Amino acid sequence: MRAALEGLTQPRASRPQAVLFACGLNSIRSPMAAALLKQMLGSSLYVGSAGVRKGELDAFAVAAMEEIGIDIHAHRPMTFEELDDLEGLNFDLIVTLAPEAHHKALELTRTLAAEVEYWPTADPSAIEGSREQRLDAYRDVRDMLTRRIKERFGWRTGVNE
Repeated sequence: MRAALEGLTQPRASRPQAVLFACGLNSIRSPMAAALLKQMLGSSLYVGSAGVRKGELDAFAVAAMEEIGIDIHAHRPMTFEELDDLEGLNFDLIVTLAPEAHHKALELTRTLAAEVEYWPTADPSAIEGSREQRLDAYRDVRDMLTRRIKERFGWRTGVNE
């Protein structure tokens, strides 16, 4: 997986310099997306994540990411306001993964010069069933986010594989 993630080839000039992933609780989707983009692009841009409300990091999200060698267990969920207080909202792209986060990001654009993209992403915590069935829902979200990130940031098959 690591070799496959290293094939991002979009020219730097057309990439944003700082990307914020946002969802409802900053406990599943946005930390997963942020960790994936960090893995793919390393230090070539700044990546953050936030939520409309503050949740608790989800153990299934941690497990799904560990399966592909990405450790998110140290992630501490935070709200937009906490992130702003801590380091500022200096992002030129905000990718929203849930409707409430999208509305919040659009509100922020009144005072923040940022592009906002909405990537509708299912909430895997809504799935009931066995542990494996629930984990499959998280894997589906992880894999969908991986595909979207590759598409958005210029993935080309065959590069560095």
